[in-house]
Amino acid sequence: MHSNNLLIKTLQKNMIKKTVNKLILSVFAGFMILSCSKTDDFVKVSLHQMQIPILKFKKNNPVLQIKMVTLEDTLLHNVTSITVSTEGTEDLTDIKTVRLFYLGKDSLWIRNSKPVQFGADEIPSGSITFKGNQRLDTGKNFFWLSYELADNANLHHKVDAGCEKIIFSGNTYAVPEIKNPPVKQRIGVAVRKHMDDYVHTYRIPGLSTTNKGTLLAIYDIRRESSRDLQGDIDIGVSRSTDGGNTWEPMRIALDMEEWGNLPQKFNGVSDACILVDKNSENIFIAGLWMHGVLDTTGKWIEGLTEESDEWEHQWRRKGSQPGFGIKQTSQFVISKSVDDGKTWGVPVNLTRMCKKREWWLWAPAPGRGITLDDHTIVFPTQGRDAEGRTFSNITYSSDEGVNWKTSDIAYHNTTECAVVQLTDGSLMLNMRDNRNRTTKGENNGRAIATTKDMGETWSEHPTSHSALKEPVCMASLHKHEYAENGEKKSILLFLNPNIQKRPRRKTTIKVSFDDGMTWPEKYWLLLDEGYNRGYSCLTSIDENTIGILYEGSQADMTFESIPLDELIQK
Repeated sequence: MHSNNLLIKTLQKNMIKKTVNKLILSVFAGFMILSCSKTDDFVKVSLHQMQIPILKFKKNNPVLQIKMVTLEDTLLHNVTSITVSTEGTEDLTDIKTVRLFYLGKDSLWIRNSKPVQFGADEIPSGSITFKGNQRLDTGKNFFWLSYELADNANLHHKVDAGCEKIIFSGNTYAVPEIKNPPVKQRIGVAVRKHMDDYVHTYRIPGLSTTNKGTLLAIYDIRRESSRDLQGDIDIGVSRSTDGGNTWEPMRIALDMEEWGNLPQKFNGVSDACILVDKNSENIFIAGLWMHGVLDTTGKWIEGLTEESDEWEHQWRRKGSQPGFGIKQTSQFVISKSVDDGKTWGVPVNLTRMCKKREWWLWAPAPGRGITLDDHTIVFPTQGRDAEGRTFSNITYSSDEGVNWKTSDIAYHNTTECAVVQLTDGSLMLNMRDNRNRTTKGENNGRAIATTKDMGETWSEHPTSHSALKEPVCMASLHKHEYAENGEKKSILLFLNPNIQKRPRRKTTIKVSFDDGMTWPEKYWLLLDEGYNRGYSCLTSIDENTIGILYEGSQADMTFESIPLDELIQK
């Protein structure tokens, strides 16, 4: 009996051992089949490039997205090697360092994301291999190739990238060529970035070229948050004496400090406009100063302290009211430089000189002003009329900025505007139209008006509301003059997010050869397809070069330099 039990136990052990061996062989065989199968049986790889600027003085710039999609019914795999190409880059010396990052399921290179670096920093070369060990999630996985540019990178050069090979735990995958046309990305400059000099946000760009050829970039210094007035906001200036390649440390042009015994967060200055007088040494920066806060009934709030959290916007409800006093209405202030933008004078208040008492608000329109053929200097301006309705107009001086006069209203339900002088001497005002948010539908377009008598009367332009679509945003308009075969010529340049609805993106420059009657799509140039705040300003760096400062997807204040030939020779 005992021997029979022993025999039975022995047979059971042998059966279990055989079953386990079969299971191990089955699993091993399955693994071998998977590991020897084609890579595209368990992962799909695609590449994507975006038309966004690659910026100097910014550590990481997204150049190429590598998307890997793993199939749900396969085992997960590790990426051990990725080989990329810099083919298409015009000059490798423009690139300082190349990096590769894993972003998991995040498809976009987001400012606040925390990507994981794959492999080590690499120096630029035609082909670069990054080695690491990154486990892929089931489904979508995203890698981004990043370039850090050299400080002396050429602003008129472009960079490019591709992917040649990927190795997954011993399996090599040859990446297919990009199906869509390759994108070559422009080199620009990160003039101001989030948290530079411990500032939360820089907004509202203005740009102008002085009589000495210096570029002056202006912007809101929003120290504590990205929010509009009221807040601790000053107007900053950056200077460049080499065509925008490098920029000097930030200067302050307008700062009301702790005026009236209120903390700086209740003495903000915002929405600045810069004006270079082409016939004198004068350079002006105008800004809107808000002292304290008005409540929802339009009454000034007493007893505000650093701990107070009251807030109101001058364009909303009764945030600014009729009258001239600092406790009634936001103030139009102006500062002047006579040394090429190096230093700025004590602010002068123009509110009583130019604002109509019944207007709720009179303010600069952000961007830049102009000098007319007869030496008159002109700011684009905006405001709210006696009923609180928004409007656009101009403000000008015929005595080098000693005395100023505000024109009649050009258009209602509009705000931020840009002004140019046309070839016949008349002025064109191109305006943000707030009705584009809701009521105009497919007829979305910038409001455009002209005047031949400095704004005493205005005529609606034939292209108003039809030629230039917008997502309701500030835009820039600039007249550029140049010579061709000894003949003087001029064009109009327009820049804004080239879409009808928010979110703002596709920052695009357009050209008109006929004083704004047409804007042929053939001459459109996309600068930044990424999501951004959308404000911008244009200037002529010289006869052959256009300078652009805008709120880009990659930096708060993005600068680019575009050769004129690239805009007009298509």
